[in-house]
Amino acid sequence: MTALQRSLTPAVEIRAVETDADRRLFLDAGAIPYSGDRTYIRPLDFEIGARLSPKSNPALKDAPHRLWVAFREGRPAGRISAIVNPLHLARYHDDCGHFGFLEAIDDRDVFAALFGAAEGWARERRMRKIAGPFSFSVNEECGLLIDGFDSPPYVMMPHGRPWYRRHVESLGYAKAVDTHALSWLPEKRIMPEKRARFIEKTLASPRVAIRNIDMRNFEADIKTIVGIYNDAWADNWGFIPFTDGQAKHMAGELRPIIERHNIVICSYDGEPGAFALALPNINEAISEFDGKLLPLNWAKLLWRLKVKRISTARMPLMGVRKKLQGKPVGVAFAYKMIDLINSANIDRGVTGSELSWILDTNTPLLAMLADMGAKVYKTYRIYEKAL
Repeated sequence: MTALQRSLTPAVEIRAVETDADRRLFLDAGAIPYSGDRTYIRPLDFEIGARLSPKSNPALKDAPHRLWVAFREGRPAGRISAIVNPLHLARYHDDCGHFGFLEAIDDRDVFAALFGAAEGWARERRMRKIAGPFSFSVNEECGLLIDGFDSPPYVMMPHGRPWYRRHVESLGYAKAVDTHALSWLPEKRIMPEKRARFIEKTLASPRVAIRNIDMRNFEADIKTIVGIYNDAWADNWGFIPFTDGQAKHMAGELRPIIERHNIVICSYDGEPGAFALALPNINEAISEFDGKLLPLNWAKLLWRLKVKRISTARMPLMGVRKKLQGKPVGVAFAYKMIDLINSANIDRGVTGSELSWILDTNTPLLAMLADMGAKVYKTYRIYEKAL
């Protein structure tokens, strides 16, 4: 049996996850706060379970981490994780640990006990600060939903409850940065005619090449995309690079669901310089699965992906190499990639899209997307606190 760490309130106790049964409780605890929330979609248990496993998730390699479940009067009431990410520390040297996978009922004592466990664990590892939520990193799910609770989350985006913000801030956490998700109703014509002429003229150069991903060389193209991403995002808040192992892992995760038209790679003078990637919104297909694929939900998912088709999509990644950013060709690449993916998805029946996430400080990209008709409809906050 796992050890119990009691909170200041006798009715609340914290159990560290150590056994398979504890891990099952951790997965189930994530759904407890959403009783009665019709917008909640439980992620697939096998996907979250794989992310929690050092054997499956290369982001956990050499990264000390811990999971806890909170119990209120003997019943599961919430959960949290903590991690010391060596890639983050090597880049920022800020002695900052991260919390994540936060879910809990509307109870201040439960939140206090969960954060007490995570903060105490981080202090023991000589961290001077803690930030989050990162589940487990900035390259996975991150941010606490603070606005936009009235619609379901898209694939690989967190949900939340309105009381999370109140309890987190009452424990001394302050805003580090906000990120946005933008909604978009796809249309064939998404740009003013003058803008469209500029793009076509700029990209008419023989120095430019634009293509979709080569499914026969899928892993190599994913590695190319990761290389562009690591350059393009290097100066963004909180950025940490994808490793080669993580790139290979991502290729394996994407292969079953990605379609050729949803990845565009642009080259300039023979060098890959920009990419955009969209995903079918799997959450649309699994809304009634309650996190389970067995015994028959896997067949339903396959049919909905390949036959019925999914009517919504999410663009989680786009990047332009730094040396092209701000230049006409770099701007034109960004517009063109979104236009190509948008048009291809409309032809396949997609009627709604999400562009996420985007830092609130990234005003050029937010302005570009507004120019194309996208609107901010969800906001997420990353918090920090001195220890």
